[in-house]
Amino acid sequence: MLSPTSLHDPFGGVHPEEVKAMKLGLSIGGHGAKFALDMDLISEAENLGFDSLWTSESWGHDAVTPAAWALARTSRIKVGTGIIQMTTRAPTMTAMTAITLQQMSGGRFILGLGPSGPQVVEGWHGVPYGKPLTRLREYVSIIKKILAREGALEHQGEHYQFPYKGDGATGLGIPLKSILHGDPSMRIVTGAISPAGVKAAAECVDGFIPIYMDPTRFDVFAPHIQAGFDKAGNGRTLADFDVMPMCYINVDDDVEVASRPVRQNVSFYIGGMGARDKNFYCDYAKRIGFEEAATNIQNLFLDGKRAEAAAAVPQELIDQVALVGPKERIVEKLSDWKAAAKQRHVDTLIARTGSPEALRILAEAVL
Repeated sequence: MLSPTSLHDPFGGVHPEEVKAMKLGLSIGGHGAKFALDMDLISEAENLGFDSLWTSESWGHDAVTPAAWALARTSRIKVGTGIIQMTTRAPTMTAMTAITLQQMSGGRFILGLGPSGPQVVEGWHGVPYGKPLTRLREYVSIIKKILAREGALEHQGEHYQFPYKGDGATGLGIPLKSILHGDPSMRIVTGAISPAGVKAAAECVDGFIPIYMDPTRFDVFAPHIQAGFDKAGNGRTLADFDVMPMCYINVDDDVEVASRPVRQNVSFYIGGMGARDKNFYCDYAKRIGFEEAATNIQNLFLDGKRAEAAAAVPQELIDQVALVGPKERIVEKLSDWKAAAKQRHVDTLIARTGSPEALRILAEAVL
């Protein structure tokens, strides 16, 4: 297995003064028929010095409501949306929401957004998926214009037109400027894991959130990040671009027991979050060395054999993208994450856990 220091560094290295300790985040999204925030867990994260909380949405609860709730119930920790689905909201609506939360929280809001996938966009929201990366570039450009507030908003793109002059328009729309004064320095990030998505993130936003990451295999992202930097042409480096992977943390003396929820989750993403010929998560598993296993998991899942698909997830894959087992094993595996952070290959580890013990282990080992 390659280590972070053995990889070719296309960025020319990171200067020692730019190296920062890895930050910790906590995913506070939920699943199932009912939704509630675990405020005891959130308070524990804030008290331990975690940097951020992250909400989510799919085809159940939304990302903004719990973000607002968490911001109102905390005082120091940042809260980000991980992620807002762009197709469900006009970019102006998202900008209004972000500016409002940013001002009411004293600058603690992080705007995370993304295109989601065609199954959700067209199946649940009933709108065309379109060109997701074109949409991302337009969306971010519009939001940045609103935040900069250098003039009234005007944009004529493929996905968005302001003022709107297309079919059904009254012709009465005029360019407007946000009444609220936004903060142009507000961080904007996106969910991404595909090569094209990572490139687009490096080109137009401040960081990206991969749902999974092997901290020793930054090589699968590096060339696409550099391509995005090159396309942006603004001198950006890893020193000011945040890589913020999500990582399951599950503490149990029995590694197999600790791995079970991760095995279920990984099989769901590799097998079901996409079509057989278009699944970004399946493709990612293949790129980090699990081509045969990923194909097998996907085939089993799509054939309705979900239990078999979960059982087919190799323990080696789980250990590369998650932290499971007894405390000592988790602490040992964290050395890979901390080594990646020293090279700016990871800025924030976003923990997916409901365990206060897991939060304490992370804080003790990292902060």
